[in-house]
Amino acid sequence: MSQSFYAKLDPANKYILFCCFFMFATNGLYGMVLGSLLPLISAEYGLSNTISGALLSSHQIGALIAGFSAGILPLYLGRKKALLFLCTFVIVGFTIVIITGNPVWLIIGFLFTGISRGSISNFNNAIVNEVSNGSAAALNLLHSVFAIGALSAPFLVIWSTNLMGDEGWKLAVLIIIGFVTAAILFFSRAKIAESTKEQRKEKLSYQFLRNRWLWYNIGILFFYLCVEATVNGWIVTYFVNTDIMSRQYAQMLASLLWLVILAGRLSVAFSRDRIPKQWILIGTSIGTALFYILLLATRNLTVITIAIAGLGFSMAAIYPTTIANISKTIKTHPQSLGVILLTSGVGAISMPLITGILSDRFGLVAGMGAVIVAISLMLLCVILAITGRPNEPEQAK
Repeated sequence: MSQSFYAKLDPANKYILFCCFFMFATNGLYGMVLGSLLPLISAEYGLSNTISGALLSSHQIGALIAGFSAGILPLYLGRKKALLFLCTFVIVGFTIVIITGNPVWLIIGFLFTGISRGSISNFNNAIVNEVSNGSAAALNLLHSVFAIGALSAPFLVIWSTNLMGDEGWKLAVLIIIGFVTAAILFFSRAKIAESTKEQRKEKLSYQFLRNRWLWYNIGILFFYLCVEATVNGWIVTYFVNTDIMSRQYAQMLASLLWLVILAGRLSVAFSRDRIPKQWILIGTSIGTALFYILLLATRNLTVITIAIAGLGFSMAAIYPTTIANISKTIKTHPQSLGVILLTSGVGAISMPLITGILSDRFGLVAGMGAVIVAISLMLLCVILAITGRPNEPEQAK
């Protein structure tokens, strides 16, 4: 059996991985807490579904901006300084959310949290991919710690609101700011290698944009992020506002979703790349479609709980496995990561807003039902990526 990717690392790179994992767990905590906080923030500030959807989309726009800046700021500030600077935006963003209910300022605050989240995602995916030499196990492990942070988010909200009532969401936000500050301090000590100017010149090629197989994979990421952003942002609101269950039970299901996502990602991570990526993608995509339809088709709490568990396990490996699938393109053309994340991120922006608009006009069931279209298109892209895979896809010839 081959040696694990971690055993091959020197101490400096192991510390870098520790920083990446801690920061990504924090990223999961504050990225996913928005869905748990949204009903509380909307109730306190009297927001409509459309405005609530706009907040979630604004967060995703911030992540998209981060994808664009990920290829520019490091050239001037260096990779580490650029990351630390962009991470401070989440502190500013959450501070805005705490002190004002003005919709414009709330949109700006959510935008800032998205900038930080996207920056962390871009940086950590690139660094872990680089350090582990494109290991699917390493990337699934990275996204597993994200899931740990994400599944902790509802428990943080439950604890905070039990302690302080409906105002407890502000305490949860302050705790998250503390974790972000710690993550920034940890990363400030990491020794991150910078690309040389010669390396940048050698790899400044956009031939990869003509690779049809790469665009199929981007399509997978696009529609997956449509699904993930909407489920994470709207699922608690959907359960509570349709009177299917109590707020606390809905928060628990949000945690269950990420608990099984964690289990799914760890399963792939510890498989040590023995399962072909194409089989992971086709199986998980079909599972996502079936369990999401089941989720919307019933009001029975037991069936919903089973559907949430199945949905989370099915969704778990889609994103990190797709990134690993195109790892050689990312390594050969570093600027491709910004294009990949920038393009696919549009899905995360558009779907939550579409859900909010449809919910105000036709009801939450219709808004959530629109996600089935995104899942169907994701499955189509998976099929195209599998059947259209060239002999050397990663080289983008």
